[in-house]
Amino acid sequence: MQPFDLIKRLEQAKPLDAIAEPAQGLVAKVVQPQALRDILHGVPIGHPAHPMLVQVPIGAWLSAALLDRVPGAEKGADTLVAAGIAAALPAALSGAVDFSDQHPEQARVGLVHAVSNTVSLALFAASLVARAGGRRRVGRRLALLGIGTLSVGGVLGGHISFHQAGGANHTEDVPHRVSPGWRPVCPLDDLGDGEPVRKMVDDVPVFVLRTGKTVAVLADLCSHLSAPLHEGEVTGSGPDRCVVCPWHGSTFRLADGAVVHGPATAPQPVFTVRIEGTMVEASLPGASG
Repeated sequence: MQPFDLIKRLEQAKPLDAIAEPAQGLVAKVVQPQALRDILHGVPIGHPAHPMLVQVPIGAWLSAALLDRVPGAEKGADTLVAAGIAAALPAALSGAVDFSDQHPEQARVGLVHAVSNTVSLALFAASLVARAGGRRRVGRRLALLGIGTLSVGGVLGGHISFHQAGGANHTEDVPHRVSPGWRPVCPLDDLGDGEPVRKMVDDVPVFVLRTGKTVAVLADLCSHLSAPLHEGEVTGSGPDRCVVCPWHGSTFRLADGAVVHGPATAPQPVFTVRIEGTMVEASLPGASG
């Protein structure tokens, strides 16, 4: 059996939900306020922060394992082990916040990913203690074991990121599926005032909200995990009017699609709107069809 087959089985391991679901709820409750969660998700930089933050402990620990084989480089190896431990803490926190907003299949893999990385952290901490106590050979062996469990965690993390599209922008394809120029949306009279609905522009589902004679149109599938935004709550007014994702609470400003609150990090594509006679038409800047 291939490793991929084992991970696919892990995705479907429903007994893990008994641990994963309470863990997700605990993280969501403990890691507050929302501004901190947004930073840990990566909202300010426009993509998830966790994959970037994990590079530091991984690089430090791999480098320490190499220096362990270089005569006279013991102190440098010890410093790198300690630096990796320190850097692992913010990396783990950002990963935990992402985990708290994953769907069940992702969360099952994410739980084992977290356990594997926690074991790695414990092994490197034990390695540092052994080194400080003069048991350098034990410290080196513990570090190698830590690299092994870290590799397992890396494989699982890669599966979440790339195979399960955790953290990916789920609206990246929208400009490539919409034809350039003005496209019909629907008759204006089909729209109830203040009632978000789902319509189609070409073959792309869009969120449409009429407010008086003004109509907002943006991609309907949430950039986080493709939730239908037209089922979400509309909040605020004027230029600060927003839609809140019904699944995980990502909040997007209708005027420009900007992420006000995560877990989404990528903005929603926003269409320019005009009313020609009785017909609402929309155009997406940058559309290539």
